[in-house]
Amino acid sequence: MKNNFEEKSVNRTFLGVFALMSAATILFNSCSKKKHKTESFKISSQVHPAAIKVQKIDDENVISDKRVIYLTFDDGPNRGTENLLKILHKRNVCATAFLVGQHAKGSKKQKDDLESLRKDKLVELANHSYTHAHNKYTDFYRNPAMVIHDFDAAKDSLRLNSKIARTPGRNIWRLKNITVTDLKSSNEAANKLKNAGYKIIGWDLEWKPTNKMTLKGNHQEMLKKVDSIFFNDLEKTSRHLVFLAHDQYLTDADSINELDLFIEKLQKTNRFVFRKISKYPRINEVLN
Repeated sequence: MKNNFEEKSVNRTFLGVFALMSAATILFNSCSKKKHKTESFKISSQVHPAAIKVQKIDDENVISDKRVIYLTFDDGPNRGTENLLKILHKRNVCATAFLVGQHAKGSKKQKDDLESLRKDKLVELANHSYTHAHNKYTDFYRNPAMVIHDFDAAKDSLRLNSKIARTPGRNIWRLKNITVTDLKSSNEAANKLKNAGYKIIGWDLEWKPTNKMTLKGNHQEMLKKVDSIFFNDLEKTSRHLVFLAHDQYLTDADSINELDLFIEKLQKTNRFVFRKISKYPRINEVLN
């Protein structure tokens, strides 16, 4: 694995302090052909909270001065799904929606939002369970057979083509090369899901909500966290960061604007590319 990259060796910060970007440097990301004027901004190199260390791989298919971000959004279709799609189209950037089966049948609006997601070429759909564990996570993971049944029900009801999944209420990874469980009590259920063929994706960075169900903090803080994760090599796979947010926190004007600014600033650095989660390294390999 290559841990040395230009930003570390020169100024010891990934995005640099007041880095001057040339307005003539126009690059494409993998989901977008949209051009952006260059803009510099200051990013802190403060240490990110400790993360679970796992054996890492490097992706030689990523240009050495680039980092990949996977925008993922959970719990849809839900309040805010329509706003999420508007942001993605405004910025012409792709994302992965981890859907809950019951939510797709919750109301006519949710049914309509599901069809919008299904038809949208910027979005791919993945499995986030059928019931979302009824928000009773300890009981849910205590019964591995029920967990598998729940994910199978979501896959069938949502007509999903892949077995890429994310567990509700838990940051769990089960790929051929990555095994991470945030709470040991979920281990057996996670292993059973993997044995059933599910590729379970967690996240490297979450934009958490406030008590009022809005996005907490602002885009500048999130940009610093992105920089810190890459600088300290805390992503599960080097140069690849899985970002998590939720549809239902995109209902107020401030949250919508902050997510929009977050994506815009990432694009304008010309240091990142955006991909759907199905392009995550080695995710399509056959599980053991």
